[in-house]
Amino acid sequence: MSTRLYAGLGAVALATMIGGTAVWTTLGQEHDCGGNSVAGGSAAIGGPFELLNGAGQSVTESDVIDGATLVYFGYTFCPDVCPFDVARNVLAVDILEEQGLDVTPVFISIDPQRDTPDVVASYAEDMHPKMIGLTGSEAQVKAASQAYKTFYSKGEGEGDFYLMNHSTFTYLMFPETGLATYFSREASPEDMASQTACHINAS
Repeated sequence: MSTRLYAGLGAVALATMIGGTAVWTTLGQEHDCGGNSVAGGSAAIGGPFELLNGAGQSVTESDVIDGATLVYFGYTFCPDVCPFDVARNVLAVDILEEQGLDVTPVFISIDPQRDTPDVVASYAEDMHPKMIGLTGSEAQVKAASQAYKTFYSKGEGEGDFYLMNHSTFTYLMFPETGLATYFSREASPEDMASQTACHINAS
């Protein structure tokens, strides 16, 4: 965790990081369970990927998304946005667990240069016992990002102390049907849990 102690740089790119909304979304359209829909339908988001888990083992989307899954793209050196988003996601997971519903939080790094399997394993363990941390080669991460229509790019900073600009949506995925909905940064843990529970019960 000490490698992330440069939060003073965070304010420089925070607005850019938060502003990673994507043109492919159609906001405000309601499902039976509430939430957002996607232009082109749910099949437009998600798809095959091959990444490395915290043990350095190659895994695919079918290995990771074997039930209701909350997928988030970020990076472990992120000084504030990612930790807040991930903490919100795992609070939703805990609320759902209290309701007897099993949901897996997944963190996919968009910074493979620094986020080795060991690093994402430690990050995931620190965040939540059920969290799965994934990384991979530049090409593998790019392919996963493209499958989910996410955005990321290298930001300001020197050497190993740089920031990443990236989109900040969380995706509710199911193994058979794919994307159910997505959550913006404004969604509360309670909202996420309520919508996720609705989708689970409807599946």
